[in-house]
Amino acid sequence: MSRRVVVTGMGLVTPLGVGRKAFASKLFGGDCGIRAIEAFDTTPFKSHLGGEVGNFSPVAFIAPRTLRRMDRLSQMVTASACMTIDDAGIDLADADRNRLGIVIGTAFGATDVATQFAGTLFTEGPRRVNPILVPNTVMNAPAGHAAIELGLRGINTTLNHREASAETAIAYAAGQIRQRRADVLLAGGGDILSPFFFTMLERFKALSPQDRHAEGARPFDRHRNGPVAGEGTGLLCLESLESAHSRGATIYCEIAGWGMSGSPAPANDWPEDPAGPVMAMQKAMAMAGVCPADIDTVSAAASGGVKSDRLEARALAQVFNGNKPAAVTAIKGAIGENFASGGIRAAAMALSIHNDMVPPTLGLTTPILALDVVKRAARKMPVRYGLVNACASGGTFVTLILGKMVPPETDSKRS
Repeated sequence: MSRRVVVTGMGLVTPLGVGRKAFASKLFGGDCGIRAIEAFDTTPFKSHLGGEVGNFSPVAFIAPRTLRRMDRLSQMVTASACMTIDDAGIDLADADRNRLGIVIGTAFGATDVATQFAGTLFTEGPRRVNPILVPNTVMNAPAGHAAIELGLRGINTTLNHREASAETAIAYAAGQIRQRRADVLLAGGGDILSPFFFTMLERFKALSPQDRHAEGARPFDRHRNGPVAGEGTGLLCLESLESAHSRGATIYCEIAGWGMSGSPAPANDWPEDPAGPVMAMQKAMAMAGVCPADIDTVSAAASGGVKSDRLEARALAQVFNGNKPAAVTAIKGAIGENFASGGIRAAAMALSIHNDMVPPTLGLTTPILALDVVKRAARKMPVRYGLVNACASGGTFVTLILGKMVPPETDSKRS
């Protein structure tokens, strides 16, 4: 029999703040983490805004002897992992570390290190390459560094699925716990802003402004003109319900179900037909044993993308047609398009369920469809089930269903 999987902790390094409390305060307070980029010169570019992480001191979480060997993404992931363990109240000294692991999703990995390594290799030759850089050029370096820092000896996996990387990691981790292959897994993901990453997005014309209007993130807005790039990491502590109960852990919510689908589309584009995201949502709800009328809120993947936002809006309208409208929020208006933002957005949904509060969608003034989008200020409302969407270029879609934890005898949805 499969086990129920719950969320008992979270760790966040985001443009809105570092740590659960700082992130939640600004998220539900309607603050925006998007501003002019300071980490590098954007003068050559048309775009100048970004969701940068500020006031992050990795030495507060990571031992100095190992910190110097880590790239920036690994520092963020490792710090998030440390915060997640602490928030979950797990005593690693008493834990079975063979049953504890980490699953990370990242779209691009450490692009700063990769470009530094390649630049030296091709201009000065292999003898001039700093050997410390080599291990950090691979995408699984952040998960490896975090596991070494915390002494985790269980599952260690890194997934790459473009904008759906972190949501896929959470679904994979939950599946491993359900199948009794692990007891506790840290799951989520992240990406960083770097000059190479920003240049690549600019050359693909993937950033705002894609017209003559002002630059900015406007999810689901009629006047949207592309996303604003972001960065950050977010991890959840997933564990079996039995494990959480045995140690008296605080439970934020349950990972009730997930669904995945794909639609034919060019490599860096989205399909016109919303059948793909519709299927992912339907699969997730079927696994969770719920219907559209049961979903109280949706954390949309919308970022201000001209095609992607329209696709998701049409899919949501189709799924919830004739049902009680779910309160829709798109927090990429506050944090930017961090391609592996699913860990941050899943954490936001866990907080929404735990606190019965839905954060606002910043940058939205005129919705493209008649959806019940939360605007201007957070909405206080009962949240039993929340749906988290991921829409990746190339036609990959992932949906997570998170639910409020209730005693089994009162949970009619599972009877």
